[in-house]
Amino acid sequence: MLTQIPDLLTAEEVDSIRRVMADGEYADGRETAGSRARRVKANLQLEKREPRAREVSDLVLDALWRSPVLRMAALPKRIQPPLFSRYKEGMHYGQHVDDALMKQSERVRTDLAVTVFLNDPASYGGGELLVQSPYGEIPVKLPLGCAVVYPSSTLHEVRQITHGERWAAVTWIESHVRDPAKREILFDLDAIKIALSRTRSDQPETDLAHKTYSNLLRLWAET
Repeated sequence: MLTQIPDLLTAEEVDSIRRVMADGEYADGRETAGSRARRVKANLQLEKREPRAREVSDLVLDALWRSPVLRMAALPKRIQPPLFSRYKEGMHYGQHVDDALMKQSERVRTDLAVTVFLNDPASYGGGELLVQSPYGEIPVKLPLGCAVVYPSSTLHEVRQITHGERWAAVTWIESHVRDPAKREILFDLDAIKIALSRTRSDQPETDLAHKTYSNLLRLWAET
């Protein structure tokens, strides 16, 4: 399941991140790629030792944790500090699958990936995120400040930039519920109980929806 998050970042947060990215130092993106993905990765990534890198990383993490849509879709247990990527003309990230386990302070299982778009899609050509699915390739190229959540288990790529630059933040989530089919059921049930709470708050079916969601989450969640 792919989930779009409109306006994940505020205009002020976007401006803060873009100022740091505009002036920052960058390293070869292959330094953070897995052994197989390294051969198809051609981009730049903001150096973690940049004085304000931690500040903008925290901005993205705070935005993800406060997003109701992200919490519904991902049921996050841990979210990795993001990588800030810059693709110039001719750069791309070929088809790959993310590593199953990543480590910062502790090892994290990568159930979901998140891409946060950090510039106007009209300012660059190409650069679509392509996610493989049973229904074919799904292209994603979202407005400034928006994000997409997608399974890390999928093959995906970033198309070559034909002009301009593509700026993005990418991170990974370990979910309390590792099975994507179960997460989708919980996402749908969560939407149902929210709608019922708004329109039929005093009715028994609303209590039943809340009960069913809570008990399935209790059954499936890993703490």
